[in-house]
Amino acid sequence: MRIRYHHPIPNFYKFDNPINHLNSISDDFFDCLNEYILNLGFAGVSYSKLSKDFKKEWDIDWDNILILKYVMSEDILNMEASREKTILEDEEFQEFGKKTFEVADFLRKNNFKADLIHPLDDTISLRAIAMQSNDCVITRNNMCMFKEALNIGFFMIKTSIENLPFKSENDMLWVEDFCSTCGVCNERCPENAFGEDGNFQRKLCTAHREGCSVCVLICPFFKRGYEKVKRRYEIKQKRS
Repeated sequence: MRIRYHHPIPNFYKFDNPINHLNSISDDFFDCLNEYILNLGFAGVSYSKLSKDFKKEWDIDWDNILILKYVMSEDILNMEASREKTILEDEEFQEFGKKTFEVADFLRKNNFKADLIHPLDDTISLRAIAMQSNDCVITRNNMCMFKEALNIGFFMIKTSIENLPFKSENDMLWVEDFCSTCGVCNERCPENAFGEDGNFQRKLCTAHREGCSVCVLICPFFKRGYEKVKRRYEIKQKRS
């Protein structure tokens, strides 16, 4: 069982899935969909096409995924770990969860099948699905980071749309090397949630119990942003 403080999200669907759903999205409606998602306050969208091996491993029969990304509030992240903080984080989680249902309904109204993948479902790993997008990496402090920001939360919709702009290669894999030589999260973790080998130990982390955000706040990717860290890394690589 995962350690978490989020409450289940109620069912907010207003429309049923279409009986005869579409499998292909036009360029115009794709642009319309993205505009709709951004207008709801999401930071962006990524897309996962699940491989046959992945589907077999997790025993699922669906494969086209929309990843709706939102930036977690910096004001909340900067709060001291507390019960109040976890409540505020859950309220933010619930807000974007409800908006995800709105996106699903928008797709359903336009004859696409769309279902929320519930983020508290223990039978599937959303992080593993996110990695199938080739649009993110897992940092040393166990965050699933996209280019938009380190402090990204996300919800997912499985859909009948088969011609989404799936990425075949991940250009963020350099982050693993960067993290291996940085180690600031390891050195300054107040809970000592890293083993002697420097690897993150989830059972010792209090982020999902008390809302600790120290490793996020001190991470170069949070303080400087993805592109600035990447430029510094590339300069250092050229000099070495």
